[in-house]
Amino acid sequence: MIRVAVVDDQHLIRAGLRTLLERADDIEVAGEAGDADSGVALVTSERPDVVLMDIRMPGADGLDATRRIVADPDLRAVQVVVLTTFDTDENILQAIRAGAAGFLLKDATPDELREAVRIVARGDALLSPAVTRRVMRAAADGPAPVSGERLAALTEREREVLAEVGTGRSNGEIAERLFMSPATARTHVGRLLTKLDARDRSQLVALAYETGLVTPGRRDD
Repeated sequence: MIRVAVVDDQHLIRAGLRTLLERADDIEVAGEAGDADSGVALVTSERPDVVLMDIRMPGADGLDATRRIVADPDLRAVQVVVLTTFDTDENILQAIRAGAAGFLLKDATPDELREAVRIVARGDALLSPAVTRRVMRAAADGPAPVSGERLAALTEREREVLAEVGTGRSNGEIAERLFMSPATARTHVGRLLTKLDARDRSQLVALAYETGLVTPGRRDD
Protein backbone atom coordinates (compact mmCIF):
# COMPACT_ATOMS: atom_id res chain seq x y z
CA MET A 1 0.00 0.00 0.00
CA ILE A 2 1.33 3.44 -0.97
CA ARG A 3 0.84 5.99 1.81
CA VAL A 4 0.35 9.61 0.73
CA ALA A 5 0.32 12.89 2.65
CA VAL A 6 -1.55 15.85 1.14
CA VAL A 7 -0.35 19.40 1.91
CA ASP A 8 -2.52 22.20 0.53
CA ASP A 9 -4.03 25.29 2.11
CA GLN A 10 -7.46 24.75 0.52
CA HIS A 11 -9.71 22.30 2.34
CA LEU A 12 -11.74 21.44 -0.77
CA ILE A 13 -8.57 20.64 -2.72
CA ARG A 14 -7.36 18.34 0.04
CA ALA A 15 -10.72 16.61 0.26
CA GLY A 16 -10.86 16.16 -3.50
CA LEU A 17 -7.35 14.73 -3.66
CA ARG A 18 -8.13 12.31 -0.83
CA THR A 19 -11.24 11.10 -2.63
CA LEU A 20 -9.44 10.62 -5.94
CA LEU A 21 -6.45 8.87 -4.39
CA GLU A 22 -8.43 6.49 -2.22
CA ARG A 23 -10.38 5.21 -5.19
CA ALA A 24 -7.24 3.20 -5.96
CA ASP A 25 -6.83 -0.09 -4.10
CA ASP A 26 -3.09 0.45 -3.70
CA ILE A 27 -3.12 4.02 -2.30
CA GLU A 28 -4.18 5.40 1.08
CA VAL A 29 -3.98 8.94 2.49
CA ALA A 30 -1.87 9.03 5.64
CA GLY A 31 -2.92 12.56 6.56
CA GLU A 32 -3.56 16.15 5.46
CA ALA A 33 -2.05 19.52 6.34
CA GLY A 34 -3.01 23.07 5.42
CA ASP A 35 0.37 24.84 5.63
CA ALA A 36 4.07 24.17 5.24
CA ASP A 37 4.94 23.84 8.94
CA SER A 38 2.06 21.46 9.61
CA GLY A 39 3.00 19.56 6.47
CA VAL A 40 6.57 19.01 7.62
CA ALA A 41 5.32 17.91 11.05
CA LEU A 42 2.87 15.50 9.41
CA VAL A 43 5.56 13.97 7.21
CA THR A 44 7.94 13.67 10.16
CA SER A 45 5.38 11.79 12.25
CA GLU A 46 3.71 9.66 9.56
CA ARG A 47 6.66 8.95 7.21
CA PRO A 48 4.46 8.61 4.08
CA ASP A 49 5.87 7.22 0.86
CA VAL A 50 4.75 10.25 -1.16
CA VAL A 51 3.83 13.86 -0.36
CA LEU A 52 1.61 15.93 -2.64
CA MET A 53 2.85 19.44 -1.91
CA ASP A 54 1.18 22.70 -2.93
CA ILE A 55 3.52 25.62 -3.71
CA ARG A 56 1.49 28.69 -2.77
CA MET A 57 0.47 28.63 0.90
CA PRO A 58 0.32 31.20 3.71
CA GLY A 59 3.60 31.67 5.54
CA ALA A 60 6.38 29.35 4.38
CA ASP A 61 5.61 27.95 0.94
CA GLY A 62 5.68 24.40 -0.36
CA LEU A 63 9.18 24.79 -1.78
CA ASP A 64 10.52 25.62 1.67
CA ALA A 65 8.67 22.63 3.13
CA THR A 66 10.12 20.43 0.39
CA ARG A 67 13.65 21.59 1.20
CA ARG A 68 13.15 20.81 4.89
CA ILE A 69 11.82 17.33 4.15
CA VAL A 70 14.63 16.54 1.71
CA ALA A 71 17.28 17.82 4.14
CA ASP A 72 16.14 15.47 6.92
CA PRO A 73 18.12 12.22 6.64
CA ASP A 74 15.36 10.37 8.50
CA LEU A 75 12.96 11.25 5.66
CA ARG A 76 15.18 10.23 2.77
CA ALA A 77 12.69 7.60 1.61
CA VAL A 78 9.90 10.20 1.31
CA GLN A 79 9.24 11.41 -2.23
CA VAL A 80 7.72 14.87 -2.79
CA VAL A 81 5.53 15.72 -5.77
CA VAL A 82 4.94 19.43 -6.17
CA LEU A 83 1.30 19.96 -7.08
CA THR A 84 0.32 23.39 -8.37
CA THR A 85 -1.66 25.43 -10.86
CA PHE A 86 1.41 27.55 -11.53
CA ASP A 87 3.39 25.97 -14.37
CA THR A 88 6.04 28.66 -14.73
CA ASP A 89 9.64 27.80 -15.53
CA GLU A 90 10.74 29.38 -12.27
CA ASN A 91 8.52 27.15 -10.17
CA ILE A 92 9.61 24.03 -12.01
CA LEU A 93 13.31 24.76 -11.56
CA GLN A 94 12.84 25.73 -7.92
CA ALA A 95 10.89 22.55 -7.25
CA ILE A 96 13.62 20.40 -8.80
CA ARG A 97 16.36 22.23 -6.93
CA ALA A 98 14.41 21.91 -3.70
CA GLY A 99 14.54 18.13 -4.14
CA ALA A 100 11.09 17.34 -5.50
CA ALA A 101 10.81 14.00 -7.27
CA GLY A 102 8.09 15.31 -9.54
CA PHE A 103 5.99 18.22 -10.68
CA LEU A 104 2.29 17.85 -11.42
CA LEU A 105 -0.28 20.46 -12.42
CA LYS A 106 -3.65 20.51 -10.68
CA ASP A 107 -5.44 20.08 -13.99
CA ALA A 108 -4.07 16.52 -14.24
CA THR A 109 -6.70 13.82 -14.67
CA PRO A 110 -7.50 11.48 -11.76
CA ASP A 111 -5.67 8.65 -13.53
CA GLU A 112 -2.62 10.87 -14.08
CA LEU A 113 -2.63 11.84 -10.41
CA ARG A 114 -2.74 8.25 -9.19
CA GLU A 115 -0.11 7.13 -11.70
CA ALA A 116 2.15 10.01 -10.61
CA VAL A 117 1.98 8.72 -7.04
CA ARG A 118 2.88 5.21 -8.19
CA ILE A 119 5.78 6.47 -10.32
CA VAL A 120 7.54 8.36 -7.53
CA ALA A 121 6.71 5.69 -4.94
CA ARG A 122 8.76 3.17 -6.88
CA GLY A 123 11.70 5.58 -7.00
CA ASP A 124 11.35 7.04 -10.48
CA ALA A 125 11.21 10.75 -11.29
CA LEU A 126 8.00 12.31 -12.49
CA LEU A 127 9.49 14.61 -15.09
CA SER A 128 7.44 14.63 -18.26
CA PRO A 129 8.85 15.73 -21.63
CA ALA A 130 6.83 18.95 -21.28
CA VAL A 131 8.48 19.73 -17.95
CA THR A 132 11.91 18.86 -19.37
CA ARG A 133 11.32 21.31 -22.21
CA ARG A 134 10.54 24.04 -19.69
CA VAL A 135 13.80 23.27 -17.89
CA MET A 136 15.59 23.65 -21.23
CA ARG A 137 13.95 27.01 -21.93
CA ALA A 138 14.71 28.30 -18.46
CA ALA A 139 18.34 27.22 -18.84
CA ALA A 140 18.53 29.13 -22.12
CA ASP A 141 17.12 32.29 -20.54
CA GLY A 142 18.99 32.00 -17.25
CA PRO A 143 22.54 32.85 -16.17
CA ALA A 144 25.66 31.18 -17.52
CA PRO A 145 26.11 27.51 -16.57
CA VAL A 146 27.71 26.79 -13.22
CA SER A 147 31.13 25.19 -12.99
CA GLY A 148 31.34 21.67 -14.35
CA GLU A 149 33.80 20.58 -11.64
CA ARG A 150 31.14 18.27 -10.19
CA LEU A 151 31.39 16.23 -13.37
CA ALA A 152 35.14 15.63 -13.00
CA ALA A 153 34.65 12.29 -11.25
CA LEU A 154 32.52 10.91 -14.07
CA THR A 155 33.78 8.57 -16.76
CA GLU A 156 33.18 9.48 -20.37
CA ARG A 157 30.42 6.89 -20.55
CA GLU A 158 28.74 8.32 -17.47
CA ARG A 159 28.84 11.78 -19.04
CA GLU A 160 27.13 10.38 -22.11
CA VAL A 161 24.43 8.80 -19.96
CA LEU A 162 23.95 12.02 -17.97
CA ALA A 163 23.54 13.96 -21.21
CA GLU A 164 20.82 11.55 -22.31
CA VAL A 165 19.09 11.80 -18.92
CA GLY A 166 19.24 15.57 -19.32
CA THR A 167 17.20 15.41 -22.50
CA GLY A 168 14.44 13.53 -20.67
CA ARG A 169 15.05 10.07 -22.08
CA SER A 170 14.08 6.93 -20.22
CA ASN A 171 16.50 4.12 -19.38
CA GLY A 172 15.15 2.14 -22.32
CA GLU A 173 15.71 5.02 -24.73
CA ILE A 174 19.20 5.61 -23.34
CA ALA A 175 20.04 1.94 -23.77
CA GLU A 176 18.92 2.01 -27.39
CA ARG A 177 20.84 5.17 -28.25
CA LEU A 178 24.05 4.15 -26.49
CA PHE A 179 23.94 0.48 -27.52
CA MET A 180 23.69 -1.03 -24.05
CA SER A 181 21.15 -3.10 -22.18
CA PRO A 182 18.41 -1.38 -20.14
CA ALA A 183 19.93 -2.94 -17.01
CA THR A 184 23.29 -1.36 -17.81
CA ALA A 185 21.64 2.00 -18.41
CA ARG A 186 19.87 1.69 -15.06
CA THR A 187 23.21 0.87 -13.37
CA HIS A 188 24.85 3.94 -14.90
CA VAL A 189 22.00 6.18 -13.72
CA GLY A 190 22.34 4.74 -10.22
CA ARG A 191 26.07 5.49 -10.21
CA LEU A 192 25.37 9.04 -11.38
CA LEU A 193 22.97 9.57 -8.49
CA THR A 194 25.65 8.41 -6.05
CA LYS A 195 28.62 10.25 -7.56
CA LEU A 196 26.74 13.52 -7.99
CA ASP A 197 24.92 13.24 -4.66
CA ALA A 198 21.61 13.71 -6.46
CA ARG A 199 18.38 12.67 -4.77
CA ASP A 200 16.66 11.54 -7.94
CA ARG A 201 16.55 11.69 -11.73
CA SER A 202 14.99 15.13 -11.87
CA GLN A 203 18.01 16.60 -10.12
CA LEU A 204 20.26 14.94 -12.70
CA VAL A 205 18.30 16.74 -15.43
CA ALA A 206 18.80 20.10 -13.74
CA LEU A 207 22.50 19.39 -13.17
CA ALA A 208 23.04 18.44 -16.81
CA TYR A 209 21.80 21.88 -17.87
CA GLU A 210 23.33 23.90 -15.05
CA THR A 211 26.80 22.54 -15.83
CA GLY A 212 26.40 23.08 -19.57
CA LEU A 213 26.75 19.38 -20.34
CA VAL A 214 23.49 19.62 -22.28
CA THR A 215 22.57 22.70 -24.24
CA PRO A 216 18.96 23.96 -24.33
CA GLY A 217 16.98 22.61 -27.25
CA ARG A 218 19.05 19.47 -27.73
CA ARG A 219 17.06 16.33 -28.37
CA ASP A 220 18.36 14.90 -31.62
CA ASP A 221 15.88 12.08 -32.14
